[in-house]
Amino acid sequence: MDNRAIGVFDSGLGGLTAARAIRRLLPGENLVYFGDTARVPYGGRSRETLLKYAAQDVRFLRSFDLKAIVVACGTVSTTALGALQRDNDLPIIGVVDPACRRAAEVTKNCRIGLIATWASVRSGAYEARLRRLRPEVTVLGRACPLFVPLVENGRISRGDIVIETVAREYLLPLREQRIDTLILGCTHYPLLWDIISDVMGPGVTLVSAGEESAYELRHLLESRELLAQEDRKGKTAFYVSDRAEDFEQTASQFLQEDMRHAAKQINIEQY
Repeated sequence: MDNRAIGVFDSGLGGLTAARAIRRLLPGENLVYFGDTARVPYGGRSRETLLKYAAQDVRFLRSFDLKAIVVACGTVSTTALGALQRDNDLPIIGVVDPACRRAAEVTKNCRIGLIATWASVRSGAYEARLRRLRPEVTVLGRACPLFVPLVENGRISRGDIVIETVAREYLLPLREQRIDTLILGCTHYPLLWDIISDVMGPGVTLVSAGEESAYELRHLLESRELLAQEDRKGKTAFYVSDRAEDFEQTASQFLQEDMRHAAKQINIEQY
């Protein structure tokens, strides 16, 4: 039994998809969430910049007494996870392996689509992992760079002509490639779940990288006997690197709870 908190970080709002799944699967766990909203998006950054940002994010989280960290960012998971694991003495998990395992399990025709940031697509990490799991798969990747800024600006609802138009432009070519499974390889993208599902249709199974990372975390904590006390209700502390009010507005909509005054702004450059 270990009641220390779990750290979760992302470039902004996207990691809330992982945090929500963790709170559902592991309701007794305390979470410390950091969204680097001052420097979002990460997807177009160089590898050197991403390594710097990821290290700062982890150093901030490690100012708390943590037992594990979830890198709830597809871009960091594809470019910096190995470096973070080497440089830290506590368990750090990403979103790539869990999402790929799930996609490899559910595909029937071995045609898997991937939507992610430019950095994640360029890295080839998802494709490499999927082919190790099932060598016969065909992986069709597509970068969706406008999704993150639109999500960060609250454009996540059905009926929003801007996000629906962008989604069709990105996704229809993938649907025409007869994929039966689509990995949402950036944790921002599940905030657009309904819109993506509408475009792809009922024949395509969506796999959320953030959701799958929560199952990975549960397995890790169980295997290392790090689960929190069962009869307690965990709490979540939220931190951001830009205006808290902007984060709180969209977070309230996604988490379906009043997030006013729930987040604190910190200066990430101090870490």
